[in-house]
Amino acid sequence: MDRATESTRRILDLEAGINFRELGGYQTTSGQSLKYHKVLRSAGLGDLTQKDIKYLQDYGVKTDVDFRSQDEINKKPDRVPNGAKYVSLPVFSEDQTEASKIGNEVIPEIDFDPHDGYNHMLDVYRNMIVEDTARNAYRQFFDELLGNSNDNDVVLFHCTAGKDRTGMGAVFFLYTLGVPLPTIKEDYLLTNQASKVYVANVLKQVEAKDPTLVESIRALLTVNENYLNVAQKAIEETSGSLDNYIKNELKVSNHEIDDLKKIYLLK
Repeated sequence: MDRATESTRRILDLEAGINFRELGGYQTTSGQSLKYHKVLRSAGLGDLTQKDIKYLQDYGVKTDVDFRSQDEINKKPDRVPNGAKYVSLPVFSEDQTEASKIGNEVIPEIDFDPHDGYNHMLDVYRNMIVEDTARNAYRQFFDELLGNSNDNDVVLFHCTAGKDRTGMGAVFFLYTLGVPLPTIKEDYLLTNQASKVYVANVLKQVEAKDPTLVESIRALLTVNENYLNVAQKAIEETSGSLDNYIKNELKVSNHEIDDLKKIYLLK
């Protein structure tokens, strides 16, 4: 399958859902590939239409893992597909990414210099690695993944924009299955394609109100290889390697990794 076709199959076409993506089809270093209809990653579920909810229900979504803070959940609760279990696993006690604030107004009330979005995001990625709340959330995320053993049952995991907290969740998950880092990075950066129209619309409005903020807000709304590099550096400082971090900090055992491979990889 060529790349254009693959990314089309990967990005789900929902009426009101942004950045909904299938993780099936990725190849591991051992030559196996991830099953389709097992794991989805996405932005928020609060704006979904009835048709979108039905689509996700028919797709097989049985578990909805929400990485958002309680405040974000209160502002915009998930619209959960019928028959799906809802699991709240806040990565941060409050939304450090600022994504939820941008959703409400174009030039948000944010807790840092509004012209410094890029450096703020670097801090966010470091915090996702070193803060206990984040580690606990990602450990429990693995518990949900391990419980998803029925064929064609889907775990969907998300935050507000589906790119940072969700992005790191995808990094940890794909790495445990043996997907090579360059492929994991490609999946991470695919957010910029999947959210392109949404980001362009927001930036157009920012441009009209305060052009000096465009680049800073762009940094908050998109993903950047350097964000991932900062997370990788924090992982190396904490544990020496991503492998050690997953095993020692997220407490995912070799036995659990074997189970994940049985559940998510084609034989």
